[in-house]
Amino acid sequence: MITQKELRKILHYDAKRGVWRWRVRPAQHVQLGSIAGTLNSKGYRYIVINGKQYKSSRLAWFYICGYFPENQVDHRNRNPSDDRWCNLREVSPQCNQRNCKLSSQNTSGVKGVCWHKRAEKWHAQIAVNSKNKHLGYHDDFTEAVAHRLAAEQCLNWSGCDSNSPAFQYMRKLCTRKH
Repeated sequence: MITQKELRKILHYDAKRGVWRWRVRPAQHVQLGSIAGTLNSKGYRYIVINGKQYKSSRLAWFYICGYFPENQVDHRNRNPSDDRWCNLREVSPQCNQRNCKLSSQNTSGVKGVCWHKRAEKWHAQIAVNSKNKHLGYHDDFTEAVAHRLAAEQCLNWSGCDSNSPAFQYMRKLCTRKH
């Protein structure tokens, strides 16, 4: 396991830009000062140090705080390659899962709200402990979103509210009305 002192000797982390640069050459083909790591297919940056692969967001936490987080490091803006310090936060795996991008199959723009063809209504639901909980069928999209948001708040999804698509939709709706 690398120490914070060793990490700071090997790499420099620009917290404002979220960029890692080599302070020493880890291999012949790597230039001093070049950007460290590679992006995987999901957009996360990984950096190999002494033969061990690290997620750059976890390294950032270690670089700044001096310890590897017990939980997961979440990208607030859902961009996995944006490792700016202001974009990172330590969260539970459950909260991290809630702050993921919408599925490509989601057409409503709000997680947990979809059009139900047979009922010809908006269906609201939420997953609790890996099981979907039915929140009702609604004639109005906004009503379905409000039920989804209320369920999130009842479940005390603290730290995730402002990133919730339901929260963002309702906030925009309220802003337009005022």
